Amino acid sequence: MIDFIVTTLRNNPELAIFLTLGVGYWLGQLRIGKFQLGSVTGVLLAGILIGQLDITISPQVKSIFFIMFLFAVGYGVGPQFVRGIASDGAPQALFAVVVTLLCLLSVYIAAKIQGYDVGFAAGLLAGSQTISASIGLATDAINGLGKSAAETKELLSHIPVAYAVVYLWGTIGTGLILSIIGPKLLGVNIEEECKRYEAEMHGGLPVGSGGTAWRQIEMRAYQLKDGITPVGKSIAEAEAEHSESRIFVEGIRRDGKIIDFDETTVLQAGDVVAASARRDVIVTLGHNHEEVEDRELLDVPAESVDLVLTRKAFNGKTIMELAAEKFARGVYLSKITRGATSVDIPIMPKTTVHRGDILTIVGTRKHTDRVVEAVGYADRPTDATDMVWVGIAIVIGGLIGAITVPVSGVPITLSTSGGALIAGIILGWLRGVHPTFGRVPSGALWIMNSVGLNVFIAVVGISSGPTFVAGLQQVGFGIFFWGIFATSVPMLLAPLIGKYIFKFDPAINLGVCGGARTSTASVAMVGDVAKSSVPMLGYTVPYAVANTTLTLWGLVIVLLIA
Repeated sequence: MIDFIVTTLRNNPELAIFLTLGVGYWLGQLRIGKFQLGSVTGVLLAGILIGQLDITISPQVKSIFFIMFLFAVGYGVGPQFVRGIASDGAPQALFAVVVTLLCLLSVYIAAKIQGYDVGFAAGLLAGSQTISASIGLATDAINGLGKSAAETKELLSHIPVAYAVVYLWGTIGTGLILSIIGPKLLGVNIEEECKRYEAEMHGGLPVGSGGTAWRQIEMRAYQLKDGITPVGKSIAEAEAEHSESRIFVEGIRRDGKIIDFDETTVLQAGDVVAASARRDVIVTLGHNHEEVEDRELLDVPAESVDLVLTRKAFNGKTIMELAAEKFARGVYLSKITRGATSVDIPIMPKTTVHRGDILTIVGTRKHTDRVVEAVGYADRPTDATDMVWVGIAIVIGGLIGAITVPVSGVPITLSTSGGALIAGIILGWLRGVHPTFGRVPSGALWIMNSVGLNVFIAVVGISSGPTFVAGLQQVGFGIFFWGIFATSVPMLLAPLIGKYIFKFDPAINLGVCGGARTSTASVAMVGDVAKSSVPMLGYTVPYAVANTTLTLWGLVIVLLIA
């Protein structure tokens, strides 16, 4: 039976890939305390183990899936990348470039001191900075060095060796440094700083008006009593008196009939009014008016809509400013999602929104349609991917990336993979600005991103499996300590650079640092210490820029060491 399985896997390497994915994702889900290996490391280890069976896989397989993955990365970060470069996110974008250059420099120093070859250096970069995507560009660069087939194969086999050894501290160390040492480097109590920041972002409104004021909406019906406000006032006047509480009239029954109304309609004693507001506000209306059961009046079709903000006029506006717009009447904001990692942005009155953000709004269809028309595009669920634009973008990006420019005899090229990354950024940005084409649903994007990368990693692991042990013996376990150096130095310097040079607010400084290292887990750890989601406000722009630059450093480190 064992011989049959081994022979079948060798003759059908596609089965070996799926076996590696299944085992690798399972390994990645295992927890040791709060720590998880993650799918990429799990798949790599599974691939190395299964690779001991000496299975041969065409290199074209990993090239196809890696291009798909890089396109998905670019597509996801496109809006934030462009915004960071072109607008108010510029300081955070520049900070990300500075930090990623420190990451590259720390790896270069370690590689030169120890005399690591380009394979070990590329693996050290990918593992210490937890940027698996750089492996693909490093592979392309090594293939372009003009080495013999045997030398090239040996160098490529060194990448997963170094990656596997140093990845552990790359993941855990970043979070520990930022969450435990970071506040001490800044000299602040991060929990108190986040409370202060939240208070400032509430703009003088009571704390709680940011998080829940825009959520937990209810609709109830009340019969208006004579002589008590809002009797005798127009709907516009009545709603203006409760502008901070955001109470809206959704329906009126007068003399037993449901009537049409507009903002000039004057409310009369005896009217049964359907009003919407957040739960803690709506109940206070019952202090002055009688709540009644009127299912027909309350039967107003409502929906929750994911709205992509595309209009330039509202880019950089605060939630408070949007709520004051006439079109926002009767609509409530329940969630803001931003960036490739779908980060949930804290909802506070002074929270700013940007083009490409997804705003989840709740209200009647009449109200939500009005907001959609004014602000952007309703991203209603669909399973269809616009493969016309995806295919064309990857081809054009690949053609541009394939252009080679010799510099001092060294061929410099983005490679087709790097071109696909840039194409994804451009299409993702265009999609955020004009969301009528180039759609890639979240499920499809996950497949391209997670499966695309992990198939690539699976092939890398299987192909390098037979030489992994020899490579580890060659490099020695000392590379683990150089991994600690390469991970820790940039993260110890980053908070200080953010504080003294870029003048970031202490509440978001560590979030910016985590974004500049593309480490979502580290920002989550900072949030746990701070007991707040405020640090996430500094995460998305640096993440978009760093995800791109750190990936490109895979090419650069090979050229520097070579």
